[in-house]
Amino acid sequence: MTTIRSLRKPPSIKLVFPTLIILFLTCLFCILTNLQTISYLFRPLWDKPPPPFKRIPHYYAENVSMGHLCELHGWTPRSEPRQVFDAIIFSNELDLLELRWRELEPYVSKFVILESNTTFTGIPKPLFFDSNRERFSFAEGKIVHGVFPGRKRYKGQPYEDPFLLEGQQRVAMNWLLREAGISDGDAVIMSDADEIPSPHTVKFLQWCDGIPDAMHLEMREYMYSFEFPVDYSSWRASVHLYTRKWTQYRHSRQTDLILSDAGWHCSFCFRRLSDFVFKMKGYSHADRVRRKEFLDYPRIQRHICKGYDLFDMLPEKYSFKELISNIGPIQRSASAVHLPAFLIQNAARFRFLLPGGCIREP
Repeated sequence: MTTIRSLRKPPSIKLVFPTLIILFLTCLFCILTNLQTISYLFRPLWDKPPPPFKRIPHYYAENVSMGHLCELHGWTPRSEPRQVFDAIIFSNELDLLELRWRELEPYVSKFVILESNTTFTGIPKPLFFDSNRERFSFAEGKIVHGVFPGRKRYKGQPYEDPFLLEGQQRVAMNWLLREAGISDGDAVIMSDADEIPSPHTVKFLQWCDGIPDAMHLEMREYMYSFEFPVDYSSWRASVHLYTRKWTQYRHSRQTDLILSDAGWHCSFCFRRLSDFVFKMKGYSHADRVRRKEFLDYPRIQRHICKGYDLFDMLPEKYSFKELISNIGPIQRSASAVHLPAFLIQNAARFRFLLPGGCIREP
């Protein structure tokens, strides 16, 4: 008896080759879309941390005289207050701006605010501050407002580096400060709207002589609200004794000196989910939006309440020990102590910034 075996014909090279191409492109896409994650994972191998700051101890307690506090820092008390200019580039952080200005209004001489009609990524936007100016009438006599003419990006145009557009706005701030009447020897705060110096930090600028010509402000960093404290890694805010010849408005490292525990940095601390989406698409790190679902409201809401990173990114750390210890969600805090006084006084209005208030409006 003869057994006949059926032999399967090997697949044609014409079928195999396209399949391999599709597989290769799929793998390449996965690698490219996660390149940022891979880069952050191996950061300890390819990057080095910046030189450490020289920390200035920060002395403060209630009911201690400003003269004594100045002396504890090695400074001398002034007979008259120095003028202080608070200068910020503004996008859409209306709640944090009110919180900031209410907290600092007694100590600041001029609030200098610059906004643009486009985002850093070229998306047209309203002049949020200008159209809500009545909300800030309590500080009207101190406000110097400027508008930077942005550049709209049209469909089909190549992307312009958002950091270049951001840098141009910071250069424009130098001119706005001069229009505001700043003089040599005045103090100027350079920070983003969500980097809020504490009132007693600003009082040092007012009442102490001998402070450094420039120093950064170490701020406690929070994400989404004051319910999610991260660490004390925020350092970009700085203060300067102004000189027309040398002072340039910047948001980068300018000195090795940093004043410890000098305020709060509340990142992505918005009332509405639409504001989250607006910032994610419009700020200088918009390339972190790697997938469309990152902008879905339900996803953003879940990430806020669970303390997850909106962009599913790994922490920016320079050692594997730090990286591993910081992977995972931000731990909630039930503490609302040592926060801005105006926030606690108006807790009902700003419930979304306090423990238990993670649910956002659309």
